[in-house]
Amino acid sequence: MILDYLQVQSAYQMKVVPTQKEWTFLSKISGNAQLWRWDECQSRPEQVTFLPDRIVDYAHSPCGTKTVVGSDCRGDERQQLYLLTEQGTVVNTLTDSPTHFHYLGGWSPCGEKIVWSSNRRHPRCFDLFVQQVETGEYEEVFQYEGRCVPVAWLPDGNGLIFSVQETNIDNALYLLDLQTRSASRLSICNRHARYLSLTLTKDGKGGYLVTDRDEDTMSLCRFTFDSPELERLVQVPSWDIEDVVLSHDERQIAFTTNEGGISTLTFFSLEDHSLVKAANVPFGVIQSVAWLSEEKLTFTLKSPTMPGDIWKYSIPTQTCEQITYIGKSEAIEDSLISPELKSFRSFDGLEVPYFYYAKGQAPNRPVVVYVHGGPESQIRAEYHPVFQYLANQGFIVVAPNVRGSMGYGRTYVQLDDKRKRMDSVADLAWLAKSLSDQEEVNPNAIGIMGRSYGGFMVLAALTHFPDLWAAGVDIVGISHFRTFLENTGEWRRSLREAEYGSLAEDSDFFEEIAPLNHSNKIKAPLLVFHGRNDTRVPVSEAEQLVSDMKARGQEVDLHIFEDEGHMTEKLENHITMNHKITEFFLHQLTNSKSDEE
Repeated sequence: MILDYLQVQSAYQMKVVPTQKEWTFLSKISGNAQLWRWDECQSRPEQVTFLPDRIVDYAHSPCGTKTVVGSDCRGDERQQLYLLTEQGTVVNTLTDSPTHFHYLGGWSPCGEKIVWSSNRRHPRCFDLFVQQVETGEYEEVFQYEGRCVPVAWLPDGNGLIFSVQETNIDNALYLLDLQTRSASRLSICNRHARYLSLTLTKDGKGGYLVTDRDEDTMSLCRFTFDSPELERLVQVPSWDIEDVVLSHDERQIAFTTNEGGISTLTFFSLEDHSLVKAANVPFGVIQSVAWLSEEKLTFTLKSPTMPGDIWKYSIPTQTCEQITYIGKSEAIEDSLISPELKSFRSFDGLEVPYFYYAKGQAPNRPVVVYVHGGPESQIRAEYHPVFQYLANQGFIVVAPNVRGSMGYGRTYVQLDDKRKRMDSVADLAWLAKSLSDQEEVNPNAIGIMGRSYGGFMVLAALTHFPDLWAAGVDIVGISHFRTFLENTGEWRRSLREAEYGSLAEDSDFFEEIAPLNHSNKIKAPLLVFHGRNDTRVPVSEAEQLVSDMKARGQEVDLHIFEDEGHMTEKLENHITMNHKITEFFLHQLTNSKSDEE
């Protein structure tokens, strides 16, 4: 049953509680995302928070006795911050401005303050605030005319590092002096690039990060505050280094590398610059890396066959031990499959990678193509319940990383920018054509689905290549870039225009490619989902498309979740949506005619 696949849970956003030697994580075990801790003595999870809405973010105080959590309302992403006791009780509502966004930047070294940014002054402007957690008193410490997010306190507590998003992918780091309230751009951020995974050294002179400044992929670099120079320590040809974590004694760094959607874990010695790749780590995606001691660290790991749990790694023994079993499901564990990593050649010769899920090699099978969102995102080797269920029902499921996807370098991610937008849609067409040549595939039974920007890709594929598809599912997708940019949040508009094109210069192109303007060409049945409280892609994007199609008598169905935003977070809604999707594909694609008829 599809329910067996959908009800599987996971542990994610894991953190080690300072001084407490215990793990906390987020999970939807109770129906929506709440904070949990792992009771190692009892070998079971223990729920910490019981808030009415999901927990989006959280941070433990340096002493580990207090926690701040961020929770939004019905999926609208406008987090409010709350102070918890060690037992998980809310003792102080730190922010009470439900119409505004709040981004938590962590605790001060003294454990008495937190920093956050919010757009309280103007919808498109995010300012920085420092708040005393006990009294709740806060003060504005810096105004910024755009979006900024605090990322770190200086070790002495007298300053902050914050990140400013400059384009759809590029950011810059700034140093704010809390005494003078003046901010200066870090001298290393002298060219457009990504500057991520920042970790500072205890001496306050600099630190480490990953960046693609002057390179196509993300490298591990050392920097100091008084120099524009970067010391490039590690670069992995063709792949991005992602998470960087400095050990407590500052003698080594653990980092993950994204190799085609699959993680590797490596240790870099700051003393002799030697590299040692972690052994015996299961295949999958590694996140939330944290040091337990100088010889042990912990992380979350998820894969197509492991929905997500906490693991521990010992450097001396090179052993990997699973700590939690949140994702274990006896009902389906024997049916789960790992995909093959394949590629196809697109219209211009570009090699495009994709994950291929299938059981056995029976001929003439239906196919579902899944398109990720972003667009600067990436489909990775993770657990996808719908992929697994459909593959066990005899489908082939294909998840490509078309041009514009992250993980393959700056050149690749920019191949679909602005007026090159339809090249990525053409990738989907050439993928469908490539699949149609395979004996295992029924070329008349290829469906397509996607979320967010992936929803636009679905609609664009159905309107510009209508003869290739037998069914489509659009989840919170964009039906017209002009109306999307006009109606999305003000703070998002300029960042999205860097990727999609601007209202001032590219409106003619938006009209040319808009699925809304070509919806009469859609031949395949279409299923559409959206959240009423979506602050990224307004629900009007779905409503205007469906209204247009229904007026013509086309086969389309719209389901709006009144208590969701851009993501489908509540377990009940998650089950409802994916149950409808699988029933839709089973009906539309398994009843399709074969190419021999």
